[in-house]
Amino acid sequence: MERILLHNCRALLMDEADTLLEHAYVAVEGDKILSVGTQRPQGDFTREIDCQGNVLMPGLVNAHTHIPMTLLRGYGGGCDLHTWLNQWIFPAEAKLDGRAVRAGAGLALAELIAGGVTTIADMYMFTPHIAQTVLEAGISANLSCGGVYFGSPADFGPDTCKDCENQRILTEEWHRAGDGQILVDASVHGEYTSNVPLWQWMADYAQKKGLGMHVHLSETQSEHEACKQRWGMTPFAILARYGVFDTRAIAAHGVWTTEEDWAAMAAKGVTCVHNPVSNLKLGSGVAWVPAMKKAGVNVALGTDGVSSNNNLDMFEEMKFAAVLHNGVTRDPLALLPRDVLAMATRDGAKALGRKTGKIAPGHTADLILVDFTRPALTPCHSVRDNLVYSAHGSDVVMNMARGRIIYQNGTFLTLDLEKIQAEVTQYALPLLFGEGR
Repeated sequence: MERILLHNCRALLMDEADTLLEHAYVAVEGDKILSVGTQRPQGDFTREIDCQGNVLMPGLVNAHTHIPMTLLRGYGGGCDLHTWLNQWIFPAEAKLDGRAVRAGAGLALAELIAGGVTTIADMYMFTPHIAQTVLEAGISANLSCGGVYFGSPADFGPDTCKDCENQRILTEEWHRAGDGQILVDASVHGEYTSNVPLWQWMADYAQKKGLGMHVHLSETQSEHEACKQRWGMTPFAILARYGVFDTRAIAAHGVWTTEEDWAAMAAKGVTCVHNPVSNLKLGSGVAWVPAMKKAGVNVALGTDGVSSNNNLDMFEEMKFAAVLHNGVTRDPLALLPRDVLAMATRDGAKALGRKTGKIAPGHTADLILVDFTRPALTPCHSVRDNLVYSAHGSDVVMNMARGRIIYQNGTFLTLDLEKIQAEVTQYALPLLFGEGR
């Protein structure tokens, strides 16, 4: 078992005490953090890494995304969510196959890894192809297929709803693959893309198999209000009535959720995944994150899909989250850097049921090194402020996922980027958009 010692670093532990450890030593054994301190630990190490005074922090957790949508980056811009989905995205996605999905996923994983992400929660179709690509790349992922059912409730059955079979296959073949590197979650794409029998089936399946749940929730005002007209209650309330949130659950967006929703989310332990850039680009609105947090809701951070962002840079997402809420509340203390960093690390880990997001003994060795000699990070009066307000994903110079260095100084150690890009340009894009793209 490999033992790695990282030394000469400033370690931002992301513990509840918000500790920044100067001149730190972090020892890793296998896929776990062995020790953290300011004294060199005893014993021999397979490899020693001099961090040259740079900042070591937990790998970032992107808690809501759709990674194959890199193929749709910049496609169909200038629309609201529902126009964008129905007129642009859904018709393009109807042409996808597993090979194209795998190419798009590989491209996204390269972007994520280079930007310091070590864990994701992804919802998409052809999910086994995504799982295989993630397994090879080395990061951790909670994967779901995004359950959809537009048919009549009277006609529903596990054999008539394709996503029931997709869920069963994904769970049986991939849940806990790679010694837990892959976790499978159940999923309901959204209240407006499904109906009661699917909600009940997914809720029951999640309970039976011990799975989490991944749902789009109250992303737009029109979605939220249409649900209230149909059911006389909010999307959260109606899904909760049918057991969707009776397990560890993440609810993406939550832009139009209510105070009553927040109280119920806090009581059930449901995490809201904030996607500020996507919500702003699509004109969906602003989720009231400071108020949610005060109500006791765990809030994580995600990029959503590249097609509505248009990148996977979690450092950019942190900055947007911080300045957005300070601006709309007219309170510069609404979300402090330490709050946003927690959303992108330990709060995301909690949302996904993973022991990561902190630099602490026994936690998964998901660690990234940020180069603080870069001009935009010089000088450094506050490590936390620089990370949230000044840093970019391109400032990451090392990504260690599950104790394995998968990216270092611009080099991918688990991905063949040239091969991935060839697949994207020579196969996936022509499949979706025709030759010459």
